[in-house]
Amino acid sequence: MSLGLRARASRVLLDNWHGQSTVPSGGLYPHQWSWDSAFIALGLRHLSPRRAQRELESLFGAQWPDGRVPHIVFDAATPAEAYFPGPGFWCSAAVTGPGFPATSGLVQPPVHALAAWETFRAARDSARERGFLPRLYPKLVAWHRYLTGRRDFGGHGLVSVVHPWESGMDNSPAWDEPLARVAPAGGFRRRDLDHAAPGERPTELDYGRYVRLARTYREHGYSDDPAGHAFAVEDPLTNALLAASEHALAEIAVELGRDPAPHLAELTRLTDALVDVLFDEGDGCFHARDVHSGRLLRTGSVAGLVPLVVPGLPVADALVKTTLGPRFRLGELGLPASFDLTDALFEAGRYWRGPAWFNIGWLLWRGLRLHGARELAGTVRAALLAAADDVGFREYVDPLTRTGHGAHDFSWTAAVILDLLEWEP
Repeated sequence: MSLGLRARASRVLLDNWHGQSTVPSGGLYPHQWSWDSAFIALGLRHLSPRRAQRELESLFGAQWPDGRVPHIVFDAATPAEAYFPGPGFWCSAAVTGPGFPATSGLVQPPVHALAAWETFRAARDSARERGFLPRLYPKLVAWHRYLTGRRDFGGHGLVSVVHPWESGMDNSPAWDEPLARVAPAGGFRRRDLDHAAPGERPTELDYGRYVRLARTYREHGYSDDPAGHAFAVEDPLTNALLAASEHALAEIAVELGRDPAPHLAELTRLTDALVDVLFDEGDGCFHARDVHSGRLLRTGSVAGLVPLVVPGLPVADALVKTTLGPRFRLGELGLPASFDLTDALFEAGRYWRGPAWFNIGWLLWRGLRLHGARELAGTVRAALLAAADDVGFREYVDPLTRTGHGAHDFSWTAAVILDLLEWEP
């Protein structure tokens, strides 16, 4: 299996490369996406370390002056009508000024420093010759400082997301409660349904709410005033990846001859805040917190398990136990459902409301290894490889039947499969 799978995964990444960066898929997602590029770099580093470095450099070439890394960087050669919301919707030049690429104004989870460190490790000598880390490090620091400086809405030292798209887990049931207070927008034409079945995508009601939130953010000049955001949530996945990336920044700082202590202190601070504010001892899981209501959104999102990627997490054993329980059955299935299998809201084939995603599987595999659950990590790895071998590099799969859903030849699926193939169980 592995030899053929490796060749097929490599072909997906080569075909989706557009000169400076990689599109997630040719039809549904024809531009560069932020956290996609981080995962893509993890796979590209096994094919072409220089191309992996360029993937991240290209993304950070579109970084805003305030430090944010936009969740979409638009390809000027792609027709504006190929994707909605396109560059004309976001009007990013009104904020960034002339000379910047057209981008969105939202962000996505900060896994980039982790990807940059792993990309460097794949080819240290050539990365040093190119000055990869010296050029990227200050941009990564500015990105993290944007998040911790501009997005601490709740006063707990945790980052808030202001749109479900920023969480990366767009229409998770975890967002249903705060989204319910958002009036849906009209007057737009979706493009995603040109490429995917309606039953696999967000509903019209949810999509209208997404557009409303994005329009309001744009109309307020992308100001990060919590009073201007109907949706403001402290997300465990976002904050866990920020903590893990602070650990990676400490490694990068050592490589560059700089002091890692500030990054290690930030790792400790974020870890403490995650556990103190978002962890529920009763169910052994992290939950998002609605900033406006002050309540934990106690839903069974797999985001509550992703903090396993945080080094030194004091509640890791409880999370491992939760993965094995009836809500996720990870030891039995190997594929991580994106939502509680026992919940009535679970939908096996709808975007982030139940299907297993390969990047989340990679994060859990990494976290399980980090905290000593190597046998379970091996089960996850084997299930991810088998699923890709069976159905191809689909965007997501039914965790119970392994039926493929969403886009075909999806880049981060191919990328994390390439990375997993490099490791022994």
